Parts: sequence; C-alpha cells; structure tokens
Amino acid sequence: MLAKWLTSQTVNIVDSIEDWQTAIQLCAKPLLQNNAISPDYIQAIFKLHESIGPYYVLAPGIAMPHARPEQGVNQLGLSMLLVKDGVKFNSEENDPVYLITLLAASDSTSHIEILTQLATLFGTQNDIQTIFNAQTPAQILSVINHY
Repeated sequence: MLAKWLTSQTVNIVDSIEDWQTAIQLCAKPLLQNNAISPDYIQAIFKLHESIGPYYVLAPGIAMPHARPEQGVNQLGLSMLLVKDGVKFNSEENDPVYLITLLAASDSTSHIEILTQLATLFGTQNDIQTIFNAQTPAQILSVINHY
C-alpha cells in the first residue's frame, strides 16, 4: 500500500539540513513537482507550527507534517525525507527528528489506510531503525514495500 505513494521520486536522503522549515520544504518538493500540493500547503504547516508548536512530531525521531485538505492539497500525496544527522523541530521529548513523512490528504477519509500503514511502520522498531540507518532511497523503499 505505501509503495504506491512512496517511490524513488518521493523518498530522499540528506546528511544534514539547516532547520525544520528547510526540511519540510525539501520533503514537500516532490509533492509540489507532481502537483499534489500547492505552496500554500507548506505555508499552512508553518503557520500551524508557529501557533500551536510541532504538533506533527509523533515520536522520538519521527515527524509527519500535515495541514487541512483545503489549505493547498490538490490530490492525495505522501513523501519522505531522511535527515541522517537529524534536525530540531523544537519538540523537547522527540528531537532530533530523522524521518519526515509529509502527508497531503485531499479529504477527511481517503488517507486513513495510509495512516494505518504508517502507524504500523512507525511502531515497528526494527524497520524504523533500518530506515534511520539507510544510505540510499532504495534501502528505505525495501522496508516500505512490506507495508
């Protein structure tokens, strides 16, 4: 299921990144390129972060930035960025974040199956550790293909 959305075009790895905003922009880039989202969606995530904090940092090392469908989603989309050195999102208990998975939901229901599969992945420590240690997108995708 996840392999339909997470592909060699939507999964990237960088050694380090300047800050959380740049991390989100880089993670979102494939979804901008395939028109799943507009630039407004990224700005909506930034505004939410500024007003309520890093609400999308789910667990130690894992973030899933997202906003509302009407805030710039054109179609369902998912992208992933691994930051080898981690990046701070100002989430005291969960920084640094290594894995950023950007979700663009086009309505309130179509992404539920994706969320279920991501929750299973995020809860499987061995697979998350394999992703954290990945050197290539192909290594990440070999884990994603099980979900």
